[in-house]
Amino acid sequence: MKVIVLGGGVIGVTTAYFLAEAGHEVTVYDRQSGPALETSFANAGEVSPGYASPWAGPGIPVKAVKWLLMKYGPLVVRPAFDPNMWTWLLRMLRNCTAERYALNKSRMVPLAEYSRDTLKALREATGITYDERTKGTLQLFRKQKQLDGTGGDVEVLKKYGVPYELLDRDGCIAAEPALAAVREKFVGGLRLPGDETGDCKMFTDKLAELCVARGVTFEYGSTIRRIVRNRNRLTSVLTDTGWKSADAYVMAMGSHSAQFMRELGRPIPVYPVKGYSITVPIGNADAAPVSTVMDETYKVAITRLGDRIRVGGTAEISGYDLRLHESRRRTLEHSVGDLFPGSGDLKAASFWCGLRPMTPDGPPLVGLSEVANLYLNTGHGTLGWTMACGSAKVLADIMSNRVPEINARDLSPERYLKPV
Repeated sequence: MKVIVLGGGVIGVTTAYFLAEAGHEVTVYDRQSGPALETSFANAGEVSPGYASPWAGPGIPVKAVKWLLMKYGPLVVRPAFDPNMWTWLLRMLRNCTAERYALNKSRMVPLAEYSRDTLKALREATGITYDERTKGTLQLFRKQKQLDGTGGDVEVLKKYGVPYELLDRDGCIAAEPALAAVREKFVGGLRLPGDETGDCKMFTDKLAELCVARGVTFEYGSTIRRIVRNRNRLTSVLTDTGWKSADAYVMAMGSHSAQFMRELGRPIPVYPVKGYSITVPIGNADAAPVSTVMDETYKVAITRLGDRIRVGGTAEISGYDLRLHESRRRTLEHSVGDLFPGSGDLKAASFWCGLRPMTPDGPPLVGLSEVANLYLNTGHGTLGWTMACGSAKVLADIMSNRVPEINARDLSPERYLKPV
């Protein structure tokens, strides 16, 4: 088929790659001057299948109130007169039950594991490099209550055969030697040795080059102005360079996918949740993390990317606002400065934010939409980098009339046509 992919982030570019591998003629349109310049640009750098969990879960409403009151809290809500915001929040609250959490996590973990394996296979087949490391992730607990509360997550890890290690202080230091300097600040951790790290922007740039070698065309600086539907099929899209048409279309525009789907009269429950990061040049390698450390108290990920440390976190519900708030920078600086003092020059750090496309239940939307020739690949939330290769491969299989290698039925947008 002739396929148009709308969006040139990590989701759009991986989709283009696997569609080209399946023999389709692919063109990618993106309003930016190159790939991965929005949400994929400076994310936390984790490829973490073991932490693939929905935000909506039992106890979250109470925790959210506490987070809002913390000095360095991980949650910010900036209320606005936006019906989409409040509808999304209500739908998320409806998923905050033990039953729904278990169901949603069971849909996310297999996709994340499959995606990590697909990324490995891609790396082996192409030789692509992106400051990757395969040294696992350490979820660090500052309080005993946090460590004691890992039982439910451990059961899920056991169920899906995800390797894990419950560690005391000494075990955490063995995994991340720099933590020896602050051993009094944590009680233990949960380590997932199968997780990876890497620079998502670097990966997407290099994968786009591999796409071009496979015949994919990229139209950068090409904003999508309008999408036209005739009955229940897309007929064309209007870009800055004119009208474009194809046999099939893929909506991979992150949070902005929701705006276009509303215009088509086929709304999807995706809403932007802003995340922040700082990228710190390493000054003392011995004081820096080896891989990724998740600071459970502040919900901050601290990741080693080559000669840099990427510190990512915060969930800010404020619509499509991309303003950088210094209070969020202070939270990130506090976490990395507290756990890895002297590892880098915080004053020289770059500050960034991006809009994560979130669904109320957690799993992304991957599959055919309510429009006959329009496919969705969006709604990955904080796990876009983790799930990118798997989601793209699943969608390419669906569009090529092949049976996906994992059960993708529950990732389909159809799940939202049923009562929640």
